[in-house]
Amino acid sequence: MIKATNLRKEFEDIEAVKNVTLHVKKGSIYGLLGSNGAGKTTLLKMLCGIYKQDSGTISVMDQSVFENVEVKQKLIFIPDALYFFPQSTIKQMGQFYRSVYADWNEERFQKLRSVFNIDLNKKVHRLSKGMQRQVAFWLTLSAMPDILVLDEPLDGLDAVMRKKIKNLLIQDVAEREMTILISSHNLREVEDLCDHVGILHKGELMIEKDLDDLKSDVHKIQVAFKRDVPMGLLEKLNVLYEEKRGSVMLFIVRGKEDAVTRLIDSYNPVIFDLLPLTLEEIFIYEMGDVGYAVETIFV
Repeated sequence: MIKATNLRKEFEDIEAVKNVTLHVKKGSIYGLLGSNGAGKTTLLKMLCGIYKQDSGTISVMDQSVFENVEVKQKLIFIPDALYFFPQSTIKQMGQFYRSVYADWNEERFQKLRSVFNIDLNKKVHRLSKGMQRQVAFWLTLSAMPDILVLDEPLDGLDAVMRKKIKNLLIQDVAEREMTILISSHNLREVEDLCDHVGILHKGELMIEKDLDDLKSDVHKIQVAFKRDVPMGLLEKLNVLYEEKRGSVMLFIVRGKEDAVTRLIDSYNPVIFDLLPLTLEEIFIYEMGDVGYAVETIFV
């Protein structure tokens, strides 16, 4: 559905995106994660045809996306900083979307009134930040896009509205095979939605994996031995983080669960527990592995 190969984008003396290659499958929800300034928004804008890449190729539905009206009929980008026409009401914005998007569904637009419960005659610029974001989703979901690109999409929404919007997104993916590419700093939200994850750091894509595969490759373990931790064990483990808690050592390690378990069992530990990791924890430790770490991590 979305294929990017060796993308590069530079602004004056800043190389924002460096040779990024990624693939977003049809009907999937792809989470793009990264540190501040990693180049996520720049990458999203290239994939939507807002920016033109300096080099590399982008294919959206097997076509070039830049200045391609046919593709952009099927693709909608909701940015972090929303924009609506000055002084326009929700009803007027709906009329504009209807004139632009051929697949606009008026019946759905009317049905979604009960979900968002905002007066159609309200001027959008007078609404709160959270309500403006609700209007953006209301209009977007009524336009029935095949591809939806979201930059910090749930920012400013209360817990109930976040749940409603996530349910609507999942419904469209399940029923219409809509494809979603989402960038967010709220990793707990991303974890609930996404089935694939890419981690961007300093303009480079470090990791691109199925979320289940990513979780199966990084583990938190607690282990203790009668004496000190055997040196041979540390040499064989791919350790991302370690912490001593009395006689118990906590390790974050990369590797397959079966291989890690067999290796540790071979050294006859007194205590050995394999603990689940959240996406947020995986992100923190992967970032630490490339030098983007915090001083103290509480787990």
